[in-house]
Amino acid sequence: MNKSIILKKRPVETPTLSDFDFIEFENEPSVSDGEILLESKYISVDPYLRGRMSDAKSYVPPFKVGEPISSGMVAEVVASKNDNFKKGDFVSGLLEWKQKQVSTGDGLQKIDNSKAPLSAFLGIVGMTGLTAFLGLHEIGKPKKGETLVVSGAAGAVGSVVGQIGKILGLNVIGIAGTDEKIAMLKSEFGFDHGINYKTTDDIKSAIEAAAPNGVDIYFDNVGGPISDAVLFNINQFARIIICGAISVYNKTEIPMAVAVQPFLVKNSALMQGFIVSNYADKFPVAIKQLSTWLGEEKLKYKETIVEGFENTPQAFLDMMDGKNKGKMIVKI
Repeated sequence: MNKSIILKKRPVETPTLSDFDFIEFENEPSVSDGEILLESKYISVDPYLRGRMSDAKSYVPPFKVGEPISSGMVAEVVASKNDNFKKGDFVSGLLEWKQKQVSTGDGLQKIDNSKAPLSAFLGIVGMTGLTAFLGLHEIGKPKKGETLVVSGAAGAVGSVVGQIGKILGLNVIGIAGTDEKIAMLKSEFGFDHGINYKTTDDIKSAIEAAAPNGVDIYFDNVGGPISDAVLFNINQFARIIICGAISVYNKTEIPMAVAVQPFLVKNSALMQGFIVSNYADKFPVAIKQLSTWLGEEKLKYKETIVEGFENTPQAFLDMMDGKNKGKMIVKI
């Protein structure tokens, strides 16, 4: 028996479980020459998947209704007719939400679980860590003593960005949605300040109080009113890194926001969006540095692990609702 999770219909505003469906296959897939059979071990659920559930133009094609959803996954090779892989190998890459599937191995990377737990290859030493490191390094160009603000700071990417900021000698302010998350940012990840946006009446003033010398770098994971508030506090030559905008992903109307142009002009500031694949040529160097910091215990990571393939859609919904701490991962 094999199962797959498909996109049943495109979500309208906030996704629900009814937008997903399970398909069962009686026969296990078989491999031909040059192929491998994979058994899924871990599935990554991420905010960008929401965009692919719509049919709007984006940097990647939308998911097709009636076909499996795909995301970053870790899988084990359980049969191989490909000389580059052997039974027992673990791989990571973009795979379909299936319990078992056949692959040619193209686009998959072998991973060594003696270096880090398998789940970490979807997080701290995977795309999450790469996104944090490369976005901050390539666009933020941090300098010791500067002030960094991170929104969505208790999430997978945000929590790593803040820690890297501290390693590089920055003053780091994290914005998150519960007092528990704020406490975690400061006690576990070393953030200097935390702001609970749900209980703070005036985010603009709260940022000003935490950053009396202004904001030099803003790593934006959420967009919306939080990001508007940061703009009022940026310094001359500030760098604004646009990684995500989860606050507006479920909106059907055009979101209202302050005009960014006056802030950028008067501060000679940079605002740049990115996707991590823009810097694919820098992945090896970034992975080496992240692995070194992890080995030196300069980086910590938090995971929210959901057990069971059948709970993958709910894990995605919970992640979109901010119920995760750190990386949200499904263990098969």
